[in-house]
Amino acid sequence: MGSSGSPPEGDLLTISAKIVVAGGFGVGKTTFVGAVSEVPPMSNEAWMTEAGEGVDDIPPGGKSTTTVAMDFGRITLRPDLLLYLFGTPGQARFWFLWDDLSRGALGAVVLVDTSRIDESFAAINYFENDSELPFVVAVNQFEGMPVHDLEEVRDALALDPSVPLVTCDARDRASTIATLTELVGHTLSLAVLSGPAGRELAGSVPHA
Repeated sequence: MGSSGSPPEGDLLTISAKIVVAGGFGVGKTTFVGAVSEVPPMSNEAWMTEAGEGVDDIPPGGKSTTTVAMDFGRITLRPDLLLYLFGTPGQARFWFLWDDLSRGALGAVVLVDTSRIDESFAAINYFENDSELPFVVAVNQFEGMPVHDLEEVRDALALDPSVPLVTCDARDRASTIATLTELVGHTLSLAVLSGPAGRELAGSVPHA
């Protein structure tokens, strides 16, 4: 009598979900995945060579390697919610992989470097117009970088008011977890609004 319908504490159903971490070249996707992954992250990186000059726009800071397929990591966001993270390659010549990496995902985090904000437009345009995935935009706040008001960043990106915009430090585990939590909450809020099926999904995945 009086059962709430919830499973016992020790018998929680673990739900797994795929998350895409996207953004421009050198914005910090590999660092983001590596900072939060509870298993050694897998990264398909290659040394950058002179052959890439004129093809890849090399960012400042002495970047010597680049992701050529994807980054992969895993985090247990809650005891009953397991996230698999897939970082996309940032160079334009590898964008054909984005559709495959996004297939079946719960949502996406788009990282932005405000010192090279123009390189963020392509990633945001992809999730706004070429994908149905819910996404949040996270300003990667590197140490020593100028701090911009988020509403100014939103205006510069021409970002829709409905898309969450947050700051994060891709090197910091707590900060990346907070960003993933924001994404999960945003995705679930959209699922609830979508109708009965969405409310069923939201009921099966606890708010982080």
